[in-house]
Amino acid sequence: MRERRRAFAGPAAGLGLLLLLLYLNFGDRLPFLVPALPPWRWGSGGRTIISGFVGVNGTHFVLKTEGGGAGVDASSSPSAIPRSRAPLYVNGWNSYWLMQQSIWGSTRPRVSRMLRRGAEMGMAVCRTWAFSDGGTDALQISPGHFDERVFRALDFVLVEAGKYGVRLILSLVNNLDPFGGKAQYVKWAEDAGVNVSETTDSFFSHPTIKSYYKAYVKSIVTRKNYYSGVKYYDDPVIFAWELMNEPRGSNSSGPILQAWINEMASYVKHLDQKHLVTVGIEGFYGHTTPEKLLNNPGEWAADLGSDFIQNSLSENIDFASVHAYPDSWIPNATLEEKVKYLAQWVDSHVTDGDKVLKKPVLFTEIGSSAPGSHGLDAFLKIMYDKTYESAKKKLSGAGALIWQLMVEAMEECGDKFSLVPWEKPSTFELMVQQSCRLEAVNGWSNSSMIYNCSGAVS
Repeated sequence: MRERRRAFAGPAAGLGLLLLLLYLNFGDRLPFLVPALPPWRWGSGGRTIISGFVGVNGTHFVLKTEGGGAGVDASSSPSAIPRSRAPLYVNGWNSYWLMQQSIWGSTRPRVSRMLRRGAEMGMAVCRTWAFSDGGTDALQISPGHFDERVFRALDFVLVEAGKYGVRLILSLVNNLDPFGGKAQYVKWAEDAGVNVSETTDSFFSHPTIKSYYKAYVKSIVTRKNYYSGVKYYDDPVIFAWELMNEPRGSNSSGPILQAWINEMASYVKHLDQKHLVTVGIEGFYGHTTPEKLLNNPGEWAADLGSDFIQNSLSENIDFASVHAYPDSWIPNATLEEKVKYLAQWVDSHVTDGDKVLKKPVLFTEIGSSAPGSHGLDAFLKIMYDKTYESAKKKLSGAGALIWQLMVEAMEECGDKFSLVPWEKPSTFELMVQQSCRLEAVNGWSNSSMIYNCSGAVS
């Protein structure tokens, strides 16, 4: 195998990276470092000119726009490519906190800064929460009742993302307890006198709880943005709807989870025919594919109710989602063993996308809890190299989204996987390099990037 050229070699490239890191850390306070945003990002009054919706053609994402719109430079805008069947491969990130931090005027600059910096790194997709159920500053206070102030925070996120050409994957409920999750739905039903089971599996099966979820989804999908006046189902800033973040249940909940996926994906498609829908699963194989179980990180993974193949084959699911957390899944393994496992994990799911699902596979979360950058960099390099090879060969591996990015002074939103990318130069370099490589494969020049991609593609 020929030796891969270094992405940022030489004194000039080193100086460029230094200037970039200075800008990312201090650009807001050093106006002479701030580049003018490309004109295709903006419309009159600062509105987005993202045009066209993301669709699927077999195992690929595609951009369905037929030709940009007034003022759009189709040679530089990924959202204005006139080739409606050209495969699209994405580099992106997670910032779950965008709506939460948009409630208050004092913290909205964090949201703007994150979206702008992500775009400047060439990342075109961000996954974030479109839910907050019960508790302090909740979007949904009780079933079907909303805090308009928080809804306007989500409106702001959509408008702000559009300004920077970033498309959003919006997740609709949490499997976990933070921000309410399925446990809050079950509690609401119990408080209303509904007889539900002792486990939260009833979220997937009880008619009352399913009606709560459907009412919520309808309120989100049909929402008219306070700032732009655009209905969510008409907004091309939305990349896709995600039914749930990491749905899990008990060992016996597989059939009811599958039925729930079928029903809810169909319901979302009934409301919105323009956007993609994905499940939000982690990628664990279930007992319907026993030959695949050895690809799981442990025997426990098959007993969580989810089933990568069966769940992703659902008729109204447009693409498969996969997560990757070697540190958490195989904590006693060495770094070398974790990297080897991750490579196998990616290969297995891309193969499934091409040969079984016939759908794109997007790695919607990848992270490392190890201190420092060494472990994360090793994981990202494998993930990015694998998805880049998939892109070059036009396979189903459609891209990866790192978990999770923040800006400075956001400890209250952090977890053991969080990072401020421009504070970790080696990780930052990998992320920008991947944007450059996918830019070359996609065939457009992302003019929002402030780093020259020349020499970054091997």
